[in-house]
Amino acid sequence: MSDTRALPTIAWIGLGIMGSPMSENLIKAGYDVTGFTLEQDKLDRLTAAGGTAAGSVAEAVRDADVIITMVPASPQVEAIAYGPDGILENARTGALLIDMSSITPQTSIDLAKAAREKGVRVLDAPVSGGEAGAVEAVLSIMVGGEQADFDAAEPIFEALGKTIVLCGPHGSGQTVKAANQLIVAVNIQACAEAVVFLEKSGVNLKAALDVLNGGLAGSTVLTRKKDNFLSRDFKPGFRIDLHHKDMGIVTDAARAVGAALPVGAVVAQLVASLRAQGEGGLDHSALLRAVERLSGDRV
Repeated sequence: MSDTRALPTIAWIGLGIMGSPMSENLIKAGYDVTGFTLEQDKLDRLTAAGGTAAGSVAEAVRDADVIITMVPASPQVEAIAYGPDGILENARTGALLIDMSSITPQTSIDLAKAAREKGVRVLDAPVSGGEAGAVEAVLSIMVGGEQADFDAAEPIFEALGKTIVLCGPHGSGQTVKAANQLIVAVNIQACAEAVVFLEKSGVNLKAALDVLNGGLAGSTVLTRKKDNFLSRDFKPGFRIDLHHKDMGIVTDAARAVGAALPVGAVVAQLVASLRAQGEGGLDHSALLRAVERLSGDRV
């Protein structure tokens, strides 16, 4: 769209590992972005990229056509959405609220219902792809909500990701995201076990992972995390703390619908054990450290 005046104005709440690069991609695409987050250095980063810093949630959302939230979990979504200083009390009637956080499906359903009473439209639109996917604007975006609202938001999503799918009514995006986190955690765990097995067997690890990734055992997880395994670099792209939260979401939601997750439950406990050992701030590829400990290696 060449006429940037026709683009909706955007308020962005939550400028963390994911939110900062995502908001910057919208600025690069020509959107007017006003942001709010709790850390001043993140606000400084936004203004340096061409955005506008707000002093509060209320100030950020007041004049926005579209409000995007990207915060850690359900309690934070509820804290910024509800109450006199929250999004719903301060957004314009007809504004579109897109929550891109990963939260419980029920929180998304409740938020959409509360927002409807205020004349605010809602989509739940969690993402997959981690920090690299956010930076490169190649995220998968799984969306729950109304078709018309999805259609309105699609150009925004296209500036943030590659695979953009409306999965069903409110909460559906979060349900698909929960399934995503189940698959990713089990996949990382399998890779971690393979790495320890290969190393203890004296195989060239880099060569082994290259050939495995070229066959049926290959995956986006292995492609993205291979270097973490090889270098033991666990600087967070996606923290264990957050994956622990997500495994809680998927196990609770699965129990509610009567789905058994036997392998998922084991991996959820391994993620929890890593967190209990004080490693919640590491990248989820640090599941390798848990396997090493179980295999008698000093970590």
